[in-house]
Amino acid sequence: MSPVLTGLNPGIRIDNVGMRFESRAGAIDALIGVDIDIPLGQFLCIVGPSGCGKTSLLRILAGLASATEGTVAVLENAAFGLRARGVPAGQARAVASGYLNKLGLSRFATYYPRELSGGMRQRVNLARAFANDSSVLLMDEPLSALDQQTKLLVQRDLLALWEESHKTVVYITHSLDEAVILGDRVIIMTSRPGRVKAIVDIDLPRPRDVLEIANVSAFVEYRKRCWDALRDEVLAEASLEAETG
Repeated sequence: MSPVLTGLNPGIRIDNVGMRFESRAGAIDALIGVDIDIPLGQFLCIVGPSGCGKTSLLRILAGLASATEGTVAVLENAAFGLRARGVPAGQARAVASGYLNKLGLSRFATYYPRELSGGMRQRVNLARAFANDSSVLLMDEPLSALDQQTKLLVQRDLLALWEESHKTVVYITHSLDEAVILGDRVIIMTSRPGRVKAIVDIDLPRPRDVLEIANVSAFVEYRKRCWDALRDEVLAEASLEAETG
């Protein structure tokens, strides 16, 4: 069994979840025995080597894929993804406009996506996610395409929105820096098949100064703890890819 992330008021309970794919070479386990309890309002980051099943786990949470064993329970009412909610158009526009204003995008409200920079497009995506008013947000490397400077600014905006709402967030990233900057806790996954190898509680004060936090000694220590847990898994995955490649 994997380490269990527990909380007094779990918003999401993942109980012994496994996922198996059938391929030409036979059955492939993407996830095995994943146990996680995610408390309400927690910002949980998940990191792991490529192919460890992070996205598969997120798809199971979103209802876009089914676990082949174990169960997932979302104990709070959560509307995953965009769907028809019966909100009047005028009210929906007002809510969306409010989030665009918070993100400094009001004057770009009528622009097409192709007319916006990468950072602006990601801010629009944040506005859409928070305006949808789901109690749970599932985010799969949303900032990976941004340059480092823009990424820091959008991380700052994301935390500002989250600190207002305290939605439960499950956030996948390949970046240890990003996981420590954003997360209350960081889960480290093993190389395939994915299991929970370690859980690191990030006890950095909030609100966090995203632009300065990398200079804080505690940030460096948390990042090292995460890397110490992740390093062997990255090397194991690289070795597996070399054998099968």
